[in-house]
Amino acid sequence: MVDQSAARIWSMRGAFVLLCLLIIFFHLLPLETTPRRWAAPDLMVALCFAWALRRPDYVPTFLVAAVLLLSDLVFQRPPGLWAALVVLAVEWLKSRERRQRDNTFVLEWITVAGCLFAITLIYRVILIVLIVSPGAMFLTLMQYFMTLAAYPVVVLLSHVVFGVRRSNPGEVDRLGHSL
Repeated sequence: MVDQSAARIWSMRGAFVLLCLLIIFFHLLPLETTPRRWAAPDLMVALCFAWALRRPDYVPTFLVAAVLLLSDLVFQRPPGLWAALVVLAVEWLKSRERRQRDNTFVLEWITVAGCLFAITLIYRVILIVLIVSPGAMFLTLMQYFMTLAAYPVVVLLSHVVFGVRRSNPGEVDRLGHSL
């Protein structure tokens, strides 16, 4: 039985916020002076999805919304649109966490791929409807596939470095509630 103390939960929430801020920092570093011809993976979305499917209590809605709203503002995306879509996807994945617990990683990966595809498509459609330039479709597809390729690495590093793993069916917290 794992004791999910309040200190552990809050320390993991802090680690989540620090990881997201670190990702934002590295995206802002001026490593190239010319425009890139490739799109980097969206590691914050992969991190949110991985942690939501493993330990939903580590990524509460308000933290995901706050961090992604900050990233929308910093990366000059339409404020709140991508954040809202990711929050909806994370909440949907959290609701499926118990069902995903017994599935293999491949099925989890397919679920994440479908969820990411849906929010990417909705994002582009909303931008087109609002007459905002959504950018090159090639770069959007590249970012989608790069994020999917990075997802197993994010899951592995989350498990090895931070100990974020799926809860077992019989695990309870210190108050006796099932995880």
